[in-house]
Amino acid sequence: MDASVLAAMARWPNVPAVYGWLGLDRRGNWRLRDETVQHPGLRDFLGRNYACDAAGRYFVQNGPQRVYVALEYTPWVLRFEHGALIRHDRQAFAPPTAALIDDCGSLLVLAADGIGLVDDRDLPAMLDRLCDDRGRPLADADIESALEGDSRGCRLALGGRSLAVDTIARDTVAARFGFEPRPQPDADH
Repeated sequence: MDASVLAAMARWPNVPAVYGWLGLDRRGNWRLRDETVQHPGLRDFLGRNYACDAAGRYFVQNGPQRVYVALEYTPWVLRFEHGALIRHDRQAFAPPTAALIDDCGSLLVLAADGIGLVDDRDLPAMLDRLCDDRGRPLADADIESALEGDSRGCRLALGGRSLAVDTIARDTVAARFGFEPRPQPDADH
């Protein structure tokens, strides 16, 4: 986090949190009251000050005020650039440990950073990295089967690793990976 943000938190520790103003869409765009944030400096600030609390609620620390983020899907949105995954905040994603395809055909990647959705614009390049357990590229029919929920024998070659690809129901992702897509105030506030 920015030093100025940390200083403001120390100076004004009891500023109420904000809910319902800030969102993150499936392509990693910040949305402020349903408008895409266009200003590069503001996007960078939001990315640098993005974090998660103990309850799995993601937020941006804006000076002394915590602004909770409504997630359209996962807390991280990933782009595939130069053979590596980059988070929506333009930082490198940690080395991947697992890959999943949801029941809508979206590709998710798990790492120490948490769970991330691969931006749909990069899905074709990622599908080219699907292979069998011997590292051979999958036939189109096998890729189609994986996208439809049958990922048996399917692996993802990524970051020098070969990750087994599992399937998951989209509506179970948040609970399984411990994040709250629609943060709400605590009951005592």
